[in-house]
Amino acid sequence: MRINKLLSNYGICSRKDANRIIKQGRIIVNGQLCEPGQWVEEYDSILLDNEPIKPKEKVYIVLNKPVGITCTLARDVKDNIIDFMSYPDYIFPVGRLDKESQGLILMTNDGDLGNKILESDNGHEKEYIVTVNKPFHDNFINGMSEGVEILGVKTRPCIVKRISKDTFSIILTQGLNRQIRRMTKAFGYEVIHLERVRIMNVELQDLEIGKWRNLTEEEVSELRSYN
Repeated sequence: MRINKLLSNYGICSRKDANRIIKQGRIIVNGQLCEPGQWVEEYDSILLDNEPIKPKEKVYIVLNKPVGITCTLARDVKDNIIDFMSYPDYIFPVGRLDKESQGLILMTNDGDLGNKILESDNGHEKEYIVTVNKPFHDNFINGMSEGVEILGVKTRPCIVKRISKDTFSIILTQGLNRQIRRMTKAFGYEVIHLERVRIMNVELQDLEIGKWRNLTEEEVSELRSYN
């Protein structure tokens, strides 16, 4: 695999940061300066700052992201999620949640599990609570659940249930860009509140906005068991 992927899999840094570290001459592979994008094997002698690299302990966190925080590793972006959490080690968000939205975001240093969760073909469920700008009729619920034409494609059928005159829950198995906002807009509605409350088996429960917790062993084990 490429050195960037290995460093990410080991929980050392992101693939993008790997390029920076390599260019700084801090990685030696089999006695030679590493080159960007170099192919390596796990049995190779790989030194970072003259110390052998080794996998870091895996971290699995659920954060209740507040509105206004951007899910990016880019530290030059104002109100980025990394600075917000100030976690001492390298972690990254699994997927995204709009800056204008709040709720559950998974943070980890486990690249393999992160990619597995994001694989859209696996049909993993994500549940949201959504409030729109005006009351809706049942034909809105039915239309949303059957699929909506956005971004040149029709969204997958999904589960939509009314909570109140202007609020509903929706369970998606795909993650198109700003999908829920685009779906509601197709029916003439505007989202005024969007909260993700579940990804697969992991739920927000009573986690306060802006707080985070480590996943339990049972939660991690179940996440890994999904196809």
